Amino acid sequence: MLKKDYDAVVVGSGPNGLAAAITLQRAGLSVLLLEAKSTIGGGMRSAELTLPGFVHDICSAIHPLAAESPFFKTLPLRQWGLEFIQPQLHAAHPFDGGGAAVLSSSLEETARLLGKDGPRYKQLIGPLAAEWQSLAPALLGPLRMPEHPLSMARFGLKAVQSAQHLAKSFQTPQARGLWAGMAAHAIQPLTNATTSAIAMVLLALGHVGGWPIPRGGAQQIANALAAYFVSLGGKIETGFHVKSLGQLPSAHALLFDITPRQLLQIAGHRFSSLYRWQLNRYRYGMGVFKIDWALDGPVPFTAPECRMAGTVHLGNSLEEIAWGEEQIWKGKHPAQPYVLLAQQSLFDGGRAPEGKHTVWAYCHVLNGSAVDMTNAIEQQVERFAPGFRDRILARHTMGALQMEEYNANYIGGDINGGAMDITQLFTRPALRLSPYKTSAKGMYICSSATPPGGGVHGMCGYHAAQKALKEVFKINKSSLG
Repeated sequence: MLKKDYDAVVVGSGPNGLAAAITLQRAGLSVLLLEAKSTIGGGMRSAELTLPGFVHDICSAIHPLAAESPFFKTLPLRQWGLEFIQPQLHAAHPFDGGGAAVLSSSLEETARLLGKDGPRYKQLIGPLAAEWQSLAPALLGPLRMPEHPLSMARFGLKAVQSAQHLAKSFQTPQARGLWAGMAAHAIQPLTNATTSAIAMVLLALGHVGGWPIPRGGAQQIANALAAYFVSLGGKIETGFHVKSLGQLPSAHALLFDITPRQLLQIAGHRFSSLYRWQLNRYRYGMGVFKIDWALDGPVPFTAPECRMAGTVHLGNSLEEIAWGEEQIWKGKHPAQPYVLLAQQSLFDGGRAPEGKHTVWAYCHVLNGSAVDMTNAIEQQVERFAPGFRDRILARHTMGALQMEEYNANYIGGDINGGAMDITQLFTRPALRLSPYKTSAKGMYICSSATPPGGGVHGMCGYHAAQKALKEVFKINKSSLG
């Protein structure tokens, strides 16, 4: 039973809920953070899913945005136990025949390995990597006038294009495949506008802060954030499933790290008819089907570069990836899906017993799909790593429906909190002057259903909390400097 009143209550302890709670607590307020599950973290959780001693990341695994989040970089998270490990190569993209394109820390090296497409790669990605620190606050926030308009315009003119269109500037299969694997993180057809944005950001981050792995698992990010929040005087209650506003203690501000569907169930009666209508029209995107494996050795990739990479994109050519993602958008499941694979234990030995390994992978599926993609995913891995199946000791699968059951924010298995196409990129979850402010006084939404969307960066929570500080508490000071 919650006994006292608070200045603010935050519902949901994913990266954005934690970021919102920390931002409010740092401003001198009293903040309560509520979490429905027995552990905090949202998409940042780790557990022994397969066999004892094998630590798997349940949702997020590789964290380029966490390492370079403007908000997280203001926090002393290393002091609270968070350590990032950089893999030898950030990402690899194998092809039929044994070769692979790679993303390394060095812009020059990545470009050199792309041969005649190297100069074009440097021209496209180099400026964003060089200007990331100044552009990041605007890129990872709501639509507004940027502090560096010319740099933002240079990025935006390319980012607004479809990945399929921008790929025409690359000539080699290596550059086109690497580009497609990055763009497919957008979880939508590569013909959609703005799909170039995610590819550019992910590639640039490889040359800025890398694609790191948290030592011990993604749960360590959540633990560090929570420990810092509590050190400031914040309070956390787990096992508290909020189903109605009547369950909450009195507070001047309520912030919800949930998506529109749950928000309507909890507080819809407090919203204007227009805002309810907008939230009801909010669209969710593709789901995912995920597998974790315990292996009797590393994945035996044919391409040696893949054996040095934290992340491996399996999809061969741009044409194959683009076709597969288009099929899913149309409601079909391709036999050879694009697969995102992470091999954390290659670089974090504490994830598995000596000589053994953990591997994490998923493919995109129709939202709410009940189709079992285990065989299709494993065939894709075997395609580029013959003998892979012989090394499987155990597996754990989560289909789209199981993902939603595990995390209520993953509606239909959508890990982005809603489709991130151009119609919802900056207007998520509704077309308003502030996307974080609901139509009810003192209520805000701070989940990935607000800008900048999915990913472990905490920026949705930070911006929502800043809005609440200014409107409710008349505090107008950014902690980003």
